Amino acid sequence: MELANIIFLIVLVAAMAVFAMSAKRLIAYLRVGRPDVRWDRLDERIRMTMIVGFGQSKILRDKVAGPIHAGIFWGFLVLLFSAIEMVLEGMHEGWSLNFLGPIYSIVTILTDLFCLLIIVGTAMSLWRRYVTKVKRLQVESEKVEAGMILVTIFTIVTALLLQNAMRQHVHGADFSWAVRPVAWPLGNALAGILGDGGVSALFHVAWWMHAVLILAFMNYLPFSKHLHVLTSIPNVFFGPLGPTNALEPIDFEAENVEKFGVTDIEDLSWKSLFDGYTCTHCGRCTSVCPANQTGKVLDPRGIIIAIHDRTMDKAPLILKKERGEELTEAEQQVWDKKLIGDYVSPDALWACTTCGACMQECPVNIEHVPAIVGMRRSMVLMESSFNDESALLPDIYGNMETNSVPWGGFAQADRADWAQGMNIKTAADDASMEVLFWVGCAGSYDERAKKVTKAFAELMQIAGVEFRILGTEENCTGDVARRTGNEYLADMLTKTNIETFQRYGVTKIVATCPHCFNTLSNDYPQYGFEAEVTHHTQFIRELIDQGRLKIDRHAVSAATVAYHDSCYLGRYNEEFDAPRATLENVPGLTLLEPARSGDRGLCCGAGGGRMFMEEHVGDRVNIVRTNELLATGATTIAVNCPFCTTMITDGVKAAERADDVQIKDVAEIVREAVQA
Repeated sequence: MELANIIFLIVLVAAMAVFAMSAKRLIAYLRVGRPDVRWDRLDERIRMTMIVGFGQSKILRDKVAGPIHAGIFWGFLVLLFSAIEMVLEGMHEGWSLNFLGPIYSIVTILTDLFCLLIIVGTAMSLWRRYVTKVKRLQVESEKVEAGMILVTIFTIVTALLLQNAMRQHVHGADFSWAVRPVAWPLGNALAGILGDGGVSALFHVAWWMHAVLILAFMNYLPFSKHLHVLTSIPNVFFGPLGPTNALEPIDFEAENVEKFGVTDIEDLSWKSLFDGYTCTHCGRCTSVCPANQTGKVLDPRGIIIAIHDRTMDKAPLILKKERGEELTEAEQQVWDKKLIGDYVSPDALWACTTCGACMQECPVNIEHVPAIVGMRRSMVLMESSFNDESALLPDIYGNMETNSVPWGGFAQADRADWAQGMNIKTAADDASMEVLFWVGCAGSYDERAKKVTKAFAELMQIAGVEFRILGTEENCTGDVARRTGNEYLADMLTKTNIETFQRYGVTKIVATCPHCFNTLSNDYPQYGFEAEVTHHTQFIRELIDQGRLKIDRHAVSAATVAYHDSCYLGRYNEEFDAPRATLENVPGLTLLEPARSGDRGLCCGAGGGRMFMEEHVGDRVNIVRTNELLATGATTIAVNCPFCTTMITDGVKAAERADDVQIKDVAEIVREAVQA
């Protein structure tokens, strides 16, 4: 064995040993978090990993940065072969993957092409970060490190290309199955300039540079924000399979439960801590956050980074205590810090609309919303801590406890008053039904929302649907309580409603509120209740498709309609087509799309309990969204949610456009066009 091989083996073993210790440390920190089963439904997880992880589907949503990053990522996958070959050649000169035959030819061709692609990609990334200065990349504390990483990647790949270019001249012939469309012409050109001595020197310098930088980079990753290079694929695999905002319920009947919600990292699941490892700091989440984009303190990226920083600070101290060791004075000071307050601003947590845009855009499936709501839970249930904007929530909770409606001044006995004179039966009158119409709090009490309730009820009557309502037996679904952190109240309301459903044998529900629809669809099954839950826009589409509703082709005059996607129907439940298809069935309507629509739609600002909070900081989210809808030039704005109706109506009034722009629910538009 040559001296160079011995030196390489020493470097390799040392590098692997250091990396193993770093990996062991990071895994030990994860054990600090709560258990969380993330290896169920393997087929779905593998499919998601292939599409989102290896296919880079979410990163490619960005039409500029997406292809650049995807090219670098795929290039690194291909260059893993070169890394393996580097180890083989380091142990013995001439060892390679040439035994793969024709497969090796494909590998070497792709290696050359991706070397070029990565060189171009890193150069473009440097340009975007330091010359054009893309806003979401301008984090002052990361400027030096980001540049260093990009230069290192550029150097590793350039060194690989150069060693492949020189190898055939140094060894007399390249590996027999190798095909190098870039390296060989480059090598021939350089050989004519450098001569034999220069070629040999360049080869060995490039080879050692490539080898040492790879091993150094590997050991740098566990200490940097680029740890995602190693953890992104596993994080995608362990990512959420259900709705974006699915929240884990709290078992209030469990014994020895001393605290509720997330007060520190021990209360987060190991997956949330792993999210901290995996954050790429790309800022895509923050760039689409409605709170952040309107001047609030909330920074979804900052939340995840704060979780990471607290994990790095406190996890080793937890492990030290578990070993029975005493903390130093400095360590005790770190221990005494608070996740909420010292690392995460309470104002940031209250600013969240739980719209899920951050999770939709995250390329590595990080779960921001559950972490935020988890911290809200501890503020509400453990400390009764509210800021100026959320100060009204205790009153809201009181209303829900007393009369099962967020707004004050209403009585449970009045919940079905909207149905007077409409000949609508309750489940108590007759439990045999085709579907239960879940009216919801807004649909029962809010004057504007009641018009939508009546319009939809009339559509079902025209279609001959045998539906029932619960009337005074209907309670709030608990969405507002759950998303603002009062899980105890949400738990109580959920169990009460489920008892009612079971008493009447309810198996199919239709709701006009996306928040109710989402809660009944995705939260209630966690309590053992299963039913077919449909949003009213989906139900209307079904009735039209079945011929049970007939559109009057002469009933509607020409109008332009801008459709607003509600977050809880669209982004959370991936229903974008039904409302649009329903509107397209109405003659005379021209459907317009705002700049941000579909799964990129901007929140109206009401989700996550923000409907019942003040908005003191920055621009109002509903104003920004309304202006986007008005910019389409539409004469009507179509909505599918009572919260959105209120927020967009207020936005139109603020823009002084109430006289020439109407806000209508999809059900109202269809009702005007249906033959009675």
